[in-house]
Amino acid sequence: MRKTIILAVAAAALLTAGCNTVAGIGRDAQAAGKAVTSAADDMKK
Repeated sequence: MRKTIILAVAAAALLTAGCNTVAGIGRDAQAAGKAVTSAADDMKK
């Protein structure tokens, strides 16, 4: 029983860390996209 609880807690910690990492990558990709769009708009003018 104790091993199961420890495994569940470890899995929850890993999943939480993974979600934060994916969210961070998404924000970084969004910021890069905005920068590219802005640069393209500046080149049109």
